[in-house]
Amino acid sequence: MKLKMGLMGLIAALMYFGVANASTLRVVVVQTSDVAAYTKGLEEGKALLKSKGSQGNIRAWVATYAGPETGTVVVSVEYPSLEALAKDYALMRNDADLRTWLQNLGKIRKVVSDGIYEELK
Repeated sequence: MKLKMGLMGLIAALMYFGVANASTLRVVVVQTSDVAAYTKGLEEGKALLKSKGSQGNIRAWVATYAGPETGTVVVSVEYPSLEALAKDYALMRNDADLRTWLQNLGKIRKVVSDGIYEELK
């Protein structure tokens, strides 16, 4: 709950200060014991999100040369603006299909961190 409130506060603050139109990147670091199943779940989510009008571009990465972090999965979602991210966030909270998808992903992953980055210009 704290993460959700913090995320919404950050989005509101960034929009207030005028960076709503900057390219925005959401980075989610996860641990999973079944990378293949997680990747398949992400592909299903990509299709579902696109069918709902999402502007996000999801990509997944695995840490290869990262010492003790080797094998960690990083998911990036690039948005054209902070507003597009906020729309997806609201969509994921209110759409039953997306909530089910996220619940299923939650069964095979543990979120280590979740951050939002603004493109430097």
